[in-house]
This record gives sequence, structure tokens and C-alpha cells, in this order.
Amino acid sequence: MPIVHVRVAELLTQLAPEEVQVIPVEVPGHPEQYSILVATKLIECIDDTASREVERWTAEDGRPEKVGQYRDVDGLKIDPSKVGDAKLFRTWGWSVALIVSEDLKLALEALGVTGMRFTEV
Repeated sequence: MPIVHVRVAELLTQLAPEEVQVIPVEVPGHPEQYSILVATKLIECIDDTASREVERWTAEDGRPEKVGQYRDVDGLKIDPSKVGDAKLFRTWGWSVALIVSEDLKLALEALGVTGMRFTEV
């Protein structure tokens, strides 16, 4: 869960109100307001075939709570038909990635947000 400046939190709650929860936090040494960003949608949409390489946890790995989830994903690609109109979400089984729609990306860039890297998936 990333910590974001209050301006970013306000933008995301305005553009994707059903897909984000923000929790105010204090960051020692910083008088500005910050929030923890929680993506509330989890979508099973990784395209195993289009992604460069995917590896899933198996029973032999000794982690029964993870069986079927992604152990590693390289060159992540998603299936847009499974995403619908979601603007901000995490992928089921591989919560490392925080996915945002193109319009959210453009709005974040217009706000001058730093510390983010966008990769088309």
C-alpha cells in the first residue's frame, strides 16, 4: 500500500471513488498531509499467454496457502476484456502491480506526481 500526498488521494477518490480507499497518516518530518492508498478491487486478469513468463505456486513448493497464485510474472500483460471499466486495481494472484487506466495515468502526470513509473500492460 503506497503512501501518497493528499492531492493524489483527492484526485484518485474523485476519478475512481469505488476503487480506492484512502487512510490519512502523518509522516514524521513532513507537515503536508499524506494518505495510505488502498486499491479495493482485485481482478483476475493476467494474460498468461501474452505475458513473457509466468510461474505459479504448486503444492510441491510447500506453501499450500499460495497454490495457484503467481509466484513470478515477467513482462506482465493483462486481458482487457476481464477488466471492464475498472480504473484502478490490483491483479489477483500477483498483487505486486497496481494497475491504473490511461485516463488516471494522464491525470496523475498532469498533477505533476513524482515517484511513479508507468508501464503499459
